[in-house]
Amino acid sequence: MGQPDQRAEGAGPFTTRLTWHPPGGETAVWESRLARRRGVLAVRPLGAAATRHTRADAVALTRLRRLNAIAAIAFVIGGALFAAGAAVAQFGSGDATECASIYFAGGLFFNTGGYVSLLQVINAPRHVAGGEGRLFTRRWRWWSYEPMRVDWLSTFALFTGTLVFAVDLLDSFLQGLNVHQANRLIWVPDVIGCGFFLVSGHLGFVEICHGRPCVRPRNLGWWIVAVNQLGSVLFMISALAAYTRPATGSLVNAAIVNWGTLTGALCFSLAGLLQLGEHP
Repeated sequence: MGQPDQRAEGAGPFTTRLTWHPPGGETAVWESRLARRRGVLAVRPLGAAATRHTRADAVALTRLRRLNAIAAIAFVIGGALFAAGAAVAQFGSGDATECASIYFAGGLFFNTGGYVSLLQVINAPRHVAGGEGRLFTRRWRWWSYEPMRVDWLSTFALFTGTLVFAVDLLDSFLQGLNVHQANRLIWVPDVIGCGFFLVSGHLGFVEICHGRPCVRPRNLGWWIVAVNQLGSVLFMISALAAYTRPATGSLVNAAIVNWGTLTGALCFSLAGLLQLGEHP
C-alpha cells in the first residue's frame, strides 16, 4: 500500500491515514478527516516528543471555515424543520399539506448541507506523500469524481440521500393516491434515502476509525459521525413504520413514524451544532 517508507491505514482500497518520513528525519501523518475538516497535518521532528501541526494555506483555511459553517447551519435548520413537521403531525393539526410543506422546507436545507459537505471533500487541501510534510491547495471545483476516496463516497452518499428524500417530499404533496401509489411514490424513496444516509454514516466510521471498530469519546469528529448515524437509524425506523398496509390503508405505526422522525431530526440538528466546532 505505498512506497517502502510509507505506511497506509484504512479499509479495503481506502486509505484514511498515511505515515511517511519527509527529508530531514521527520515523521508526517496525514489523516483524512483531520486534513479536510481542520486543514492540518501532523509532523513530528526527529527525536522530539511533541508533535507540531502543519496547516494549509490561508486560502484553504478560509474555504474550510466557510463551507463548514454553511453545512453545519444547513443541517441545524433542516433538522429543526423536520422535527417541527413531526411535532405538528403528532401533537398539532396533523394536516398533511402543512406537514409536507414543513418537511419540504427542511429538505431544501438538507440538500444544501449534503452538497456543501461534498464540496468540503472536493476542495480540501491535499497531502504531498513521500515529499515534504505539508498540505497544498488545488483550484476551486464544484464537482469531482473520486470513488476511491472514502470521504468522497461518504459525502456523495449523503448528498444522494438528500436528493432521494426530495423526491419523497415532492410526492407527498400529491392528492388522491391509492395505497400502492403511495407506497411506490412516497414510501420507497423514503426508505432508499434512509439507506443512503446509513451507508454514509458507515463510511464516516470507516474514515475516522481507519477501518476498525472504535469508540473515541474525546474525539469531536467521532461524536459527529455517531450522532448523525443515530439520526439515520431513527429515520430508517420511521420510514419502515410508514409503510401503508394494502389491506387496511393505514400506516404500520403512525406514532413510530412521527417520533422516529422527530428524534432523528434532532440528532441531525445536534450533529450540526457539534460540527460548528470542528473547523480549522
